[in-house]
Amino acid sequence: MTTDSRIEDITARIAARSKPHRDAYLDKIARAADDGPRRAHLSCSGQAHAYAGAGPDQDRLAKGRAPNLGIVTAYNDMLSAHAPFATYPELIKRVARDMGATAQVAGGVPAMCDGVTQGEIGMEMSLFSRDVIAMAAAVALSHNTFDAALYLGVCDKIVPGLVIAAASFGHIPAVFLPAGPMASGISNDEKAETRKRFATGDATREELMASEMAAYHGPGTCTFYGTANTNQMLMEFMGLHLPGASFVPPEGDLRTALTAEGTRRALAIAPQGEAGFTPAAHVLSEKAFVNGLVGLMATGGSTNLVLHLPAMARAAGIILTLEDFAEISAIVPLMARVYPNGLADVNHFHAAGGLGYMIGNLLDEGLLHADATTIAGDLTAYAADPKLDGDRVRWEPAPRDSLNDKILRPASDPFQKTGGLQQLSGNLGQGVIKISAVAEDNQLIEAPARVFHDQDSVKAAFKAGELTGDIVFVVRFQGPRANGMPELHGLTPVLSVLQSRGQKVALVTDGRMSGASGKVPAAIHVAPEAADGGPIARIRDGEMVRLDARAGTLQVLGDDALSGPVAQVDLSPNRDGLGRELFETFRRAASPATSGASSIMTE
Repeated sequence: MTTDSRIEDITARIAARSKPHRDAYLDKIARAADDGPRRAHLSCSGQAHAYAGAGPDQDRLAKGRAPNLGIVTAYNDMLSAHAPFATYPELIKRVARDMGATAQVAGGVPAMCDGVTQGEIGMEMSLFSRDVIAMAAAVALSHNTFDAALYLGVCDKIVPGLVIAAASFGHIPAVFLPAGPMASGISNDEKAETRKRFATGDATREELMASEMAAYHGPGTCTFYGTANTNQMLMEFMGLHLPGASFVPPEGDLRTALTAEGTRRALAIAPQGEAGFTPAAHVLSEKAFVNGLVGLMATGGSTNLVLHLPAMARAAGIILTLEDFAEISAIVPLMARVYPNGLADVNHFHAAGGLGYMIGNLLDEGLLHADATTIAGDLTAYAADPKLDGDRVRWEPAPRDSLNDKILRPASDPFQKTGGLQQLSGNLGQGVIKISAVAEDNQLIEAPARVFHDQDSVKAAFKAGELTGDIVFVVRFQGPRANGMPELHGLTPVLSVLQSRGQKVALVTDGRMSGASGKVPAAIHVAPEAADGGPIARIRDGEMVRLDARAGTLQVLGDDALSGPVAQVDLSPNRDGLGRELFETFRRAASPATSGASSIMTE
């Protein structure tokens, strides 16, 4: 298959920019591979410690000839997406044992839910949990007793954190095992309408609670196309899942068979395996990250990945910039309409042809690197659907035609000719906007600024009836160094209500917006952030702000624009309470949003 020359050029530029970092990374990985995760390197006492809890596998581990899989799990039973992982370790161990190998739970990593912490103090630790997860996974694997690793994780920060760890331990193979989406509940539009009615006082809390419980009602990932499901897409486009594994429901024989097959694949690509040694470092290549960016644009995925992908790539010695996102967005068409970009959820998307159809179509169009190394060989293996064959999995070619063109279309007849994300730049700095769900007449907003320093103040102004006319809401001091860069999802009902009243509204912030945001234009991740004295700290109430998503510009208008003093805000209330005091080092070390807002993946 021939790759589009524009995709080749972008990949070449990324590789050239990254070469010193990538060369150093691959050299480090080669040294680690030479040292090997061989258990025999441990002293007899060390090995005895490592095997003491392994029950029937102790003897096989002590002989040290068969592969040993390390399981890193984000299991907890508070989060619906991770609850299914409770049964995975025993299944993995049983399958490994049947293959003459072994598996051990290397360790657990935390998994928090942005849906639970929206508008709460915990959200200020959410983004940095990605770095904690990466470090926790590194601790789990640091015993150096594993020949390959299985990563059990799904949601917003968990998968990016696990990928950073997989890159750091890139000398061993990495296979990611998903859990799948929950069954569809009430429609997303119905849920959103109840939220708007509650914001205006037209719905009771009891009605709101009933609506939310009808939407989030069982095990599995939330079914809208937010960050969690964007992560699952990404793992498939980047070749870290088995083909077609992302959106198979958690309850059922096919999901069990896929988990078993993932275990067998990890054993097959381990150093002792029969399929050829495939360390994670070889999968996490420049081509894989470009394929991930293509998937992000083609599906209209979450803006949070604009933070996560640079951090993940940096862990593998690859430097991604906002320009890479913008260039790929300009080339790749939007092929899917999944809520919040449409009425369908991921179950409907999967039934319409899903990722197998999309990858096959994008390969045909030359918009993906077909020869990228994956855990299944190369990317052509992913234009396929898994089917149950007894208790095993076989793969069939994915549909060549969409089964519902209101949800899924070919690249030759897309919903939009360009992807769902746009880079913004101007005298306010750099940022991004998700435009796949923004109506065309709302993609250009020019209105006076109304400046706030937290989302609660916006809500208070709304309740007081102060928010009249066209407004660009500037919500600043929400960046990683200010307060950990929480999502401002709590603003969505307020902004949606104002927009539905006919007002032209937009949001400009150095914080994040939910991966499920969409219809209200939002310039997010603005950098430099206010806490670093960025231009956003100089905006004054009433100054005219122009947000032009089509042109990719974000600026304050007027001869004396941004001539005011840098705003000074007391950030001490963000420094302690509910564990925030433990994250002061993370806030101080955080890199700009443009390079991933990470405290560990910095230059």
